[in-house]
Amino acid sequence: MVDESVVAAAAGISVTASLPFLLYGAWIMIDTEVVTWNVLTRHLRYILVGLLLTTVPVVTWMMPRLLGQLSGGAVVHAFLGLQAYALLTFALTGIVRIFQAKREADAYDDPDADIDDLHEDMGKWRGRLRVGVAGFMILWLCAWVSGLYRFYNLHLEQLL
Repeated sequence: MVDESVVAAAAGISVTASLPFLLYGAWIMIDTEVVTWNVLTRHLRYILVGLLLTTVPVVTWMMPRLLGQLSGGAVVHAFLGLQAYALLTFALTGIVRIFQAKREADAYDDPDADIDDLHEDMGKWRGRLRVGVAGFMILWLCAWVSGLYRFYNLHLEQLL
C-alpha cells in the first residue's frame, strides 16, 4: 500500500498543477476583445483541464478522509473549497444563459456581434459570470494555501 503522505503529495501536485490552466483559461477571455466560438472552446479546454486536476483529487482522496481528520484547519480548508465550488456553480448559471443566447443568435460566427444586444438580461448574466469566476479564484487560492499549510503540518516530515 502506498503511504498516505505520498498520496497527499500527489494530490497536492495535481491541485497545484491546475493553477496555470485556470489562470491561462481566464487570461484567454480577458485578453480577447471579441469572443468567437474558437476562442470559447480554447478557453474551455484549459479551464476543464484545470478543474479536472483539482476536482479529481478532491472527490477521490480529500473528501473521503475529511471526517477522519476533523480539525480547525481541515474545516477551514473544506469550507473555503466548498465555497469556491459554490461560486463556480453561480458563474455557470451565467455562462449557460450567455452560451444559449449567443448560440440562438449565431453570434459565435459574427465577430462584430455585440452580445449585450442579444438579450435584455445579458448584463446580469455577465455579472454572475464575473462575480462567480473572481470569487472562485480567490477562494480557490485561499483553499490552496490552507491545503499547503495542512500538508506541511501533516505529511511533510514523513516525506523527508
